[in-house]
Amino acid sequence: MVLTVALGLLAVRGHGRTTGLAEWSVGGRSLGTVFIWVLMAGEGYTSFSYLGAAGWGYNYGAPVLYVIAYMSCGYAIGYVVGPMLWSYARRHGLVTITDMVAHRYGRPWLGTAVAILATVCLLPYIQLQITGMGVVVSTISYGAISLNWAYFIAFAVTTGFVVVSGLRGSAWVSVLKDVLVIATLGFLAVYVPLHYFDGYGPFLDRIVAEKPDWLTFTGHGGSGLGGSWFVTTSFLNSLTVVIFPTTVAGYLGARSADALRRNAMLLPFYNVLLFVPMLLGMAALFVVPGLTGPGSNLALFKLVVDSLPAWAVGVIGVAAALSSIVPMAVFMLVIGTMWGKSVLGTIPRLRERPDRQKTAAQLVVVAAGTLALVLTYTEPNTLVRLSLISYEGMAQLVPMILLGLVWRRLTLWGAVSGLAAGGALVCGLVFTENDPVWGVNAGAVALAVNVLVALAVSWWGPAPADPRPDEEVLASDPGRDPDRRRDPDPGRGVVSGAVYHRND
Repeated sequence: MVLTVALGLLAVRGHGRTTGLAEWSVGGRSLGTVFIWVLMAGEGYTSFSYLGAAGWGYNYGAPVLYVIAYMSCGYAIGYVVGPMLWSYARRHGLVTITDMVAHRYGRPWLGTAVAILATVCLLPYIQLQITGMGVVVSTISYGAISLNWAYFIAFAVTTGFVVVSGLRGSAWVSVLKDVLVIATLGFLAVYVPLHYFDGYGPFLDRIVAEKPDWLTFTGHGGSGLGGSWFVTTSFLNSLTVVIFPTTVAGYLGARSADALRRNAMLLPFYNVLLFVPMLLGMAALFVVPGLTGPGSNLALFKLVVDSLPAWAVGVIGVAAALSSIVPMAVFMLVIGTMWGKSVLGTIPRLRERPDRQKTAAQLVVVAAGTLALVLTYTEPNTLVRLSLISYEGMAQLVPMILLGLVWRRLTLWGAVSGLAAGGALVCGLVFTENDPVWGVNAGAVALAVNVLVALAVSWWGPAPADPRPDEEVLASDPGRDPDRRRDPDPGRGVVSGAVYHRND
């Protein structure tokens, strides 16, 4: 934890004189391929990967593979969408997804509304990361550190370096986290099957013979998570992940569009690691049977604590703890930036003062983290319940953002009407426990309604006058961006990441 704080604080060295919100929130748009890779991998590889993925593997089996499916598809979509959003934000001096919405539709109040909606969807993730780190630290300390103290440690460490160093600090800490994650999961992938089953062959043979339900849809226990759910969930989440505020923060911190394209090609390799906790969760079926409810999330750590020496347990625990801290830092940073720019930044005294916007954003970071911490202590189920709709709720922003940035005909009221219809439907389906509905992800059903309503209102509803030209409103191909660096070789060029010759 000391090393984590030190790395976060060292990240700001040499950049302390740059006091603007852009330097703090998107790293001055200067992060290269390596830092962007570890930062965005850190957002995707959270405490869920150690706890939830193993728990899902333990409880259901095959349906947990949706995580690998949607993340890999999302990276493919991000190869196109990431550079487009980066170019749009750079051209117009934008630092958040809410800025983009406000600029596209010419309504600052819409950016404020989206900031509030995104905050409601992101707060559960902060609380869940606090809870996840608490569980990990308490478990690996053999109960010596209580859950309550572990929750506070997670909050204090993350808030400390985020407030000081922003996105750059999260990227530096991600390097430490990724080294530990790759090392520990690589070790566990070899150690656990050999230690408990004499290798992968006997382990997989035993699953086929004794637990065949875990290897098929809908998985064990009649969960309803069948093929239709798998496809619709993978599709929905792959679209949502590219416009998730934390993902966009990573996009906007990049030095160039090409850094994002290279990053999109490298990130799927990180997904290979996700097979490890999924398989080890199923291995725990034979080693620590009988885990139920939240206890199933400890399937992986039960294997670790029961068979490894304390120092090894500690190293693996640090990797899992950092897998909570890094995404939590980015969630808090994004909430602070959205409020500093799109909510509090609308106040006249703050609008023209980037330094004051940054201060306001830092205060919001502390407030958001404190709120999540307090609710973790007092109302742990409140935000956990909200987390049921957080990802499916964020999915309802896809038409407003992605469709709006490439299609001028999508109107303000069309986008807002679609968002309202989709959001209301997904809340109704989830809170009445109709997710999945007819075997289909409820968020995907709501997104289909969202798109239909948005198109109908845009075609037949009022069209607000907007005198701005298309190049001011829509996202352009970064390959034709005037700010794009020239290729030093005049005989070759680059369009959308593909090398071509002039005579082609």
